[in-house]
Amino acid sequence: MVFAWEAGREAATGIGPAELYRSLHRITVIDARTFTLHFDKLTFEYNAINELRPLPAHLERAIWQADPRAYRTRTLYDREPARPGLWSGPYRVVATQAGASITLERNPAWRGREPPFRRIVIRTVENTAALEANLLAGQVDMIAGELGLPLDQALALERRAATRFRFHIQPGLVYEHIDLNLDLPALADRRVREALVRAIDRDQIVQRLFEGRVPVAHSFVNPLDRMHDPTVPRIPYDPEGARRLLDEAGWRPGPDGIRRNAAGERLSFELMTTAGNRSRELVQQVLQGMWRAVGIEVRIRNEPPRVFFGETVSRRRFQGMALFAWISSPENVPRTILHSTEIPSEARNWAGQNYTGFRHAEMDALLERLPITLDPEARRPLWRRVQEIYATEIPVIPLFFRADAHIWPRWLEGVRPTGHLAPSSLWVEEWRVVP
Repeated sequence: MVFAWEAGREAATGIGPAELYRSLHRITVIDARTFTLHFDKLTFEYNAINELRPLPAHLERAIWQADPRAYRTRTLYDREPARPGLWSGPYRVVATQAGASITLERNPAWRGREPPFRRIVIRTVENTAALEANLLAGQVDMIAGELGLPLDQALALERRAATRFRFHIQPGLVYEHIDLNLDLPALADRRVREALVRAIDRDQIVQRLFEGRVPVAHSFVNPLDRMHDPTVPRIPYDPEGARRLLDEAGWRPGPDGIRRNAAGERLSFELMTTAGNRSRELVQQVLQGMWRAVGIEVRIRNEPPRVFFGETVSRRRFQGMALFAWISSPENVPRTILHSTEIPSEARNWAGQNYTGFRHAEMDALLERLPITLDPEARRPLWRRVQEIYATEIPVIPLFFRADAHIWPRWLEGVRPTGHLAPSSLWVEEWRVVP
């Protein structure tokens, strides 16, 4: 734990979120199994240290000390993930095939309830049509909803294969949205951002693609979260209003219908997401048509998830818009995605998740004040203002809150989808076979 903290506090390491390691200013070791964490302030999140994960110092410290900046690419978790000593759960990694599979076996050092399965193989299938085909062919037994089939595809499959599998639809704190790169001159104009939102009929997207089973999002706070505020301003579907805003911003329709500014530049953006995700690709196509109707050109360019998240989004290389989801815990203060100090940069070794480049002094102040406001009712107006700034400044285009479709065989019991940051495999030792 001490080594994990030391590595996280060193800015060159690039481990996020940086605020956790800055605020945690000291660890007192009492004995081999007892330690005390000392934070620089009292917060209502005092016991939420999800990102402080232990690192085996006897294996990793020398690698880190050799070059803290290169540690993220030289760690044994990437280079030798099957090395004994890296894992502390009921299972440990025993084999990997890059981009294809991870094999888990019981961890002999685990002191909790012994898991019933000797081995579990996690397969990577990036294309959702191929994932469904693998399930039906018996090449995979279950699909966890956190990174599985999109809801529309799962609902269609349930109509055909309900007798073979259990289907569980779990509403959750999963926020589907589009990050906007605010460093681009056109997107730096708030009027253009509002026009993008007004041109989208999100109710139609939800009805057509998801049978109305997911709620439209107007901010990042889910209606299931107690700090959700339904009175926050909402931007309606209003294509005429979108056209007026674009006119005001100096973007006039060209001969082909695409708007241009006084310099003759086209109002054109890239829209990127994870390649092979059929649901997101359908959303992209619908959005492309809606935006073209008001004179905005959108070019679709997708990448495999490992490239999209590992390089393009994390290093802010997307040229316009990035479509993906955040999964959060209840009442999760969004410092890492909205505070100006969390904008990834080469100088920070790309730590932080403020991929839009959003800078707003009042938002920064609210994000610093929220954690130290201990009374939930006193936090409520602060949460409302955070949502209000988010909804009116529009660094991100909210789309909808996802419901995840979990699919597992009828012989498997004990799976408990959470609907929040912790995945359904959290209680894997409780999974069992039933006749």
